[in-house]
Amino acid sequence: MARGRIRAKIRRSSLHTFACYRSRATEDGSPHQLGPGFSREVHCNEPYLHEKKPLKYCTNYVTTTKYNIITFLPKALFEQFRRVANLYFLMAAIVSATTNLSPFSAFSMVAPLVFVVGLSMAKEALEDSRRFVQDMKVNHRKVGVHKEGGVFGPKPWMKIQVGDIVKVEKDHFFPADLLLLSSSYEDGICYVETMNLDGETNLKVKRALEVTLPLEDDEAFKHFSATIKCEDPNPSLYTFVGNLEYDRQVYPLDPSQILLRDSKLRNTAYVYGVAVFTGHDSKVMQNSTNSPSKRSRIELQMDKIIYLLFFVLLAISFASSIGFAVDAKFELPNWWYLQPMNKVNNVVDPKKPEVSGILHLITALILYGYLIPISLYVSIEVVKVLQALFINQDILMYDDESGTPAQARTSNLNEELGQIDTILSDKTGTLTCNQMDFLKCSIAGTAYGMRASDVELAAAKQMAEDIGGHYIGSPRPENENDFGESEIELESVVTSKDDFKPAIKGFSFEDDRLTEGHWMNEPNVNDILLFFRILSVCHSAIPELNEETGNFNYEAESPDEAAFLVAAREFGFEFCRRTQSSIFVRERYPSFQEPIEREFKVLNLLEFTSKRKRMSVIVRDESGQILLFCKGADSIIYERLSKNGRKFEEAMTKHLNEYGEAGLRTLVLAYKKLDEAEYSAWNEEFSKAKSTIGGDRDTMLEKVSDVMERDLILVGATAVEDKLQKGVPQCIDKLAQAGLKIWVLTAMHVVCFDKE
Repeated sequence: MARGRIRAKIRRSSLHTFACYRSRATEDGSPHQLGPGFSREVHCNEPYLHEKKPLKYCTNYVTTTKYNIITFLPKALFEQFRRVANLYFLMAAIVSATTNLSPFSAFSMVAPLVFVVGLSMAKEALEDSRRFVQDMKVNHRKVGVHKEGGVFGPKPWMKIQVGDIVKVEKDHFFPADLLLLSSSYEDGICYVETMNLDGETNLKVKRALEVTLPLEDDEAFKHFSATIKCEDPNPSLYTFVGNLEYDRQVYPLDPSQILLRDSKLRNTAYVYGVAVFTGHDSKVMQNSTNSPSKRSRIELQMDKIIYLLFFVLLAISFASSIGFAVDAKFELPNWWYLQPMNKVNNVVDPKKPEVSGILHLITALILYGYLIPISLYVSIEVVKVLQALFINQDILMYDDESGTPAQARTSNLNEELGQIDTILSDKTGTLTCNQMDFLKCSIAGTAYGMRASDVELAAAKQMAEDIGGHYIGSPRPENENDFGESEIELESVVTSKDDFKPAIKGFSFEDDRLTEGHWMNEPNVNDILLFFRILSVCHSAIPELNEETGNFNYEAESPDEAAFLVAAREFGFEFCRRTQSSIFVRERYPSFQEPIEREFKVLNLLEFTSKRKRMSVIVRDESGQILLFCKGADSIIYERLSKNGRKFEEAMTKHLNEYGEAGLRTLVLAYKKLDEAEYSAWNEEFSKAKSTIGGDRDTMLEKVSDVMERDLILVGATAVEDKLQKGVPQCIDKLAQAGLKIWVLTAMHVVCFDKE
């Protein structure tokens, strides 16, 4: 991406497409009403004001270590004496050192205990020191911070203060929770990856307030001053309420302006932001917990064995003390040569055999104490440390692309690695590359796309091996005619690839019926035209011309959306420009050789969310017709179809099932024609809902949007492939052979792999 502002002067915040979700004051200009729990006050560009109470906030220094210099000794000792054997030998050592009941010297009891506990504490200190080193690497990362006079200079993360103006560049992490002020885009948007926070690989769009958009370069912050009043630190990642007091005006803030610590800036050259929450006040640290004390199942089982051995020891000692008490009462007076009554501090008193028996019980517990295997803990600790070293040096676990070896941050649970019986895994971004390829589609009940997916190829290969050891595509022996039509169908799915056609990233579609303008000869040409227009218009992407290739790169919130735009371009519908209120598409229609640039005036855009599972755009075409284009999950779209819009539902459902079995991600496309009166009445209600400030705003928007997204007409469906990462099939096969159950959880399906 080119550095600096994008050439097209698009102020996305002013577009009707995004105005519906942009936070703004109510129609009378009133800000949020802040009450209890909203006491934080941030003076932007004046961090020195936060050095004294009541505005003295925590620093940006963070630590994830389990111990520190002060707490190491008490916490580490507590961890060691949670072990039953260590606790037993501690009590034995105390008795040996303070009484004459022990048959051994105090040193012989204390030395093994000190060695065992000291070795374990040394291991804990070593592993915690590694966490400390990693924390220091994070705390010493550099980021541009405004010093004075419009000059930005590098500053370690740990020294960032609340109120600092921070400049974060592309592919860098945010050092604190920032209020977005402006970005390299003209309209103040930026794309953020929150994988470290919620595991989502799809990009999120953040938007600055319109009033701060003129802060477009370093010099603009020379005299910048503003005040933020907002909520106190809390762990909620998806909420934020506050006001910005700037230029004698008050503007409401919401989560769309907040950049959270540990999320990454993507597809944006740079952003400016002001630090609102730092260090352990940031939302990601508010969600973190202290390093837990984890104990493996083997260690817990060892404690149970120790308990059993201790009861055996107690039984032996109890029997011995009873015999000793009996002898002390009846036999000891006859043993005149021992003369026990004449000894000083003698624990044997024939006159008090009960006391002598109890004291002998303590002696017996110490004497027979070697039944408790204290050396077993030493052996296990040594094995764990050595195994962690082997893991760190394992060349097969080294990632060549990132240059990252395996890192065992703690060795307490090493033995748990071999006791896994079930693996729960996400699919997108975990098993797959999260790079989508447009592979197949269904339009007006007709399936298009001849190339097989990776899942289909693997299934075909396995079926060929099962039915005779021949791969699909090889000549079939004459004596194998009894397999019938199933093999013919399979052969029609798996087609040869065109080695001469250059690969297009995001587009692996093969079907001569639609490419090179041949779709104009299809009987359902009007439906195909609508399908391509929905792909090229129903989105929230921004085009950027690649000067080297002459094609457009699309900055989109998700790879699916980018793949749709690439496919539309290859079919002859190239999204090329976005203005304040319009989308321009170069359509190769009615002539494929002579593209015509058509304008679609964007009236409203209802964005995609995980709850809605759909997005819609309302546009006015060049003929003046108002259209609603919608794309979403099949279950959501089907329930919103009109009676006359279900013509292709049965055929398309069959195709969607086939695409799902082939491991493809699907979306259903539909549309609706609107008249002026219907749209005007709805838009009035929608405008009221989007200008509402309060907890009911999202509910009102959802309700009004749902009214419009009804009585749709089904057009088609898309199928994109998210290819598996390298080695995933082999890994799943090996895990299945080992007897592990593998559950892959997706948005629509749950897939289980086992050895059967």
